[in-house]
Formats: sequence, structure tokens, C-alpha cells
Amino acid sequence: MPIRPRTKVPDLDLPTVGGERFDLAAQRSRSFTMLVFYRGLHCPICKTYLRDLDRKLDSFAQRGVGVAAISTDTKERAEQSKKDWGVERLAIAYELSIEHARQWGLYISASIKEGEPPLFAEPGLFLIRPDGALYCASIQTMPFARPSFADVLQAVVFVTEKNYPARGEA
Repeated sequence: MPIRPRTKVPDLDLPTVGGERFDLAAQRSRSFTMLVFYRGLHCPICKTYLRDLDRKLDSFAQRGVGVAAISTDTKERAEQSKKDWGVERLAIAYELSIEHARQWGLYISASIKEGEPPLFAEPGLFLIRPDGALYCASIQTMPFARPSFADVLQAVVFVTEKNYPARGEA
């Protein structure tokens, strides 16, 4: 069952590359916390996607959006992703369990080629209000057709200026 807009999202407290923790409940973003769930080190599309996000962090911060990227990868794979992909500032959390990924409504895939983990979560993007309620979500069944971060930035500007309500909860 997907998480309904305007309802509280599941708890999320994970280690991040660099030794910190990402605790969703402790986030103090002015407008939203954006969670970007990605497939992992094996995904070349994730590399391009997270590098783009890393370059746009200041724009998101100016709009009151805190950001974290999350995968089911191990610590070693997450560290390698950050290093090999040239992701400099983006918080990368790892070791999301498959069970926890399912609580977020993410699709789970089994490995079909060498280099992929046996099971991993497919992509998802969530905007969460400061009170922990889901504002919107975009969940994919495969690596393609993800929302562009430029479009997400434009949406954040619109919804904050117009006080546009979350939709889809009916």
C-alpha cells in the first residue's frame, strides 16, 4: 500500500557516508525534506542523477529543502559511489533494508546481471513536510523516467508561494 499524502511517513534513521547519521525526524528544513532513493553503485543512471542533484543542493537549500540520497547498498558500495561518481556534498545514506524500502512503497528488483546486489530498491523521490507528512512522491519500477531536479525546484517554488496543498489523498 503506498503512503498517502498528508499522512506521516515511516521513520528513517540510517548511517551516511562520512560517519554521520541521517535521521528524518531530526530534520529542520523550512519547507521540505527531499528523499531520493536510488538503486545503488551498479546503476549508471543513478550516477548522472545524483551528480545533478549534488550540483543543485544550494538551489534546494535556498528554497528551504533539505536533501538526502538513500540506497540499500552496503557502506563500502555507498562510499565507492560517492567517490567514483564525484558526488561532493550530497548526504548519502546506506543500508536501507529491503523490508524498510517496502514500507516506503518502493519496488524491489532482483539481480539480473553481474555487479548488482541480489535485491535492491528501485528509485523513488519523496517531498516531506517539516511535520513528517508526505507532500508528494514519485516512485519508479525501473531506472528510467525519473523527475528532473530542475522541475522539482520549480514545483517547490510554486507550491510554497501559492501554499498549494498536497493532492492524492482521497
